[in-house]
Amino acid sequence: MRVLLAFLCLSLGSVAIAAEPLHFRDLYGRGGDYSVIAKEKQGQKIRVRGYMAPPLKAQAAFFVLTKRPMSYCPFCESEADWPTDIMLVKTDEMVDVVPYNQPIYVTGQLEIGTQVDPDTGFLSKVRLVHAEFETAQ
Repeated sequence: MRVLLAFLCLSLGSVAIAAEPLHFRDLYGRGGDYSVIAKEKQGQKIRVRGYMAPPLKAQAAFFVLTKRPMSYCPFCESEADWPTDIMLVKTDEMVDVVPYNQPIYVTGQLEIGTQVDPDTGFLSKVRLVHAEFETAQ
């Protein structure tokens, strides 16, 4: 019985660790390169806490997730000036916008690598695709 209880405690502990959100700083290494964690998590589902930047266009199935509340267009930077505290979030449905200062949790499949969106022309280095979000308490 004790062995079973110990196993359950260890199992639940690993589930809790897996559900912990990553931080923006976990995705980049020195000099703006991708971190070991980002490379290991590439293609996997991750969870990140941040803020939804104001939408760049109405009726969109994407938004920008930022580390801090941001009230301007983060995609207006070149790759050389790319901030390491934003990421593109692509959803499978139109986004219901939340206030830019409301914290949210986003869960989606991590993609890394510089990419220019063919529809919008926006540059991104880190993306969450097939993502869903919920407001944080």
